[in-house]
Amino acid sequence: MKTITNILLFAVVLPFIGCNEQAQQIHLRSEVASDNLANNIVTRPVAFAFSALIGEGIEVTEAFTKRDKAGLLELYINGINHSQFTKKFQYRVEWLDQDGQLIQTKTSVWQRMSAMGKSSFSFKVVAPRPEAVNFRMDTRKWE
Repeated sequence: MKTITNILLFAVVLPFIGCNEQAQQIHLRSEVASDNLANNIVTRPVAFAFSALIGEGIEVTEAFTKRDKAGLLELYINGINHSQFTKKFQYRVEWLDQDGQLIQTKTSVWQRMSAMGKSSFSFKVVAPRPEAVNFRMDTRKWE
């Protein structure tokens, strides 16, 4: 059943993957991200029926950057935990220079984060050097 649901999810989301820059920068793995399809008007009735089976999880609702007074890039992440339970996950931010090349740094390590059930969360990450102009973020389940 979960396989069918995942196939439906993939089919609905696939056309929008190339259109969303944030989706390319932030990778929410399936064990972290929300699996519900309730946001899609076509699948909303089906999603409601299957919500207990497929579970719910983390959704990043906003990600934006700005420079601080020292010239370092700051990344602000806002999200919501759709689950009834606390979700624990890890994230890692990698910083990119103007050419899109990875900036080697000791600060790009897995960080722990937990989000209380049915609540929003936010965190901020600061680039280690002023050469950072962009980022990419990955998540994984915190075991």
